Amino acid sequence: MGIPIEDKNTQVNFLKQRLNMFIDVLDAIDPEDTDLEDIDRLISMLDDMESKCREFNNREVSESV
Repeated sequence: MGIPIEDKNTQVNFLKQRLNMFIDVLDAIDPEDTDLEDIDRLISMLDDMESKCREFNNREVSESV
């Protein structure tokens, strides 16, 4: 694990980069050749982003307490 990202701007930039990577992967997929493994990978990427959002949100809540 790396150093936790505390700064809101850095958190937003991190999530933007992840979203752009997801979009790049989505654009690169050929619908005719997509298999279940590809779909699972996309779902996994979304799950990772959702997890990071929760982590950043929880970090924000615990800092304000």
